[in-house]
Amino acid sequence: MQDHQVPMMAEGDEPQSATANETGAHAPNAPEVMPSLETLLKQAELAAEEHHDAWLRAKADADNIRKRAQTDIANAHKYAIENFSMELLAVKDSLEAALAINNVTVDNLKSGVELTLKQLNSVFEKFRVTDINPLGQKFDPHRHQAISTVDADAEPNTVVQVFQKGYLLNDRVIRPAMVAVAKAPAG
Repeated sequence: MQDHQVPMMAEGDEPQSATANETGAHAPNAPEVMPSLETLLKQAELAAEEHHDAWLRAKADADNIRKRAQTDIANAHKYAIENFSMELLAVKDSLEAALAINNVTVDNLKSGVELTLKQLNSVFEKFRVTDINPLGQKFDPHRHQAISTVDADAEPNTVVQVFQKGYLLNDRVIRPAMVAVAKAPAG
């Protein structure tokens, strides 16, 4: 085993710290060497620059996502009814074909209209457009628009006549049914 001697210090000398390699172990009371202020400043500047760059990239990514989302929303609004429109083209073709026939009979016209209506109903069913035909039902102001009240044998506030059917799109009223409602008996 070797003995290590601590060098004597003259007055005004600063103590030198021994490294772990010199002593083989950390000295319990050895002072830590502080990095210079310039080194600390350079480290802080580098860290700040890295954070700034990361922030700029994150901001650019957020802007790109926002712009992409706006484009997607605009396209969704613009082309929302594309599939519905494509299905209606067959109905339009049928109507144009019916008008192109020169020697139309009433029976031919009626059967053509029935087939075209069947096509249209098929499109409506596919896209969940359902009709509101409330004859005999209780008046519902959320689904019906009362045009008039009439004397009738039915219970008051019952729909007694439907002037125009209403329509729902996915259970949302897109056109209320126009109806006449039974009025309460005069009493």
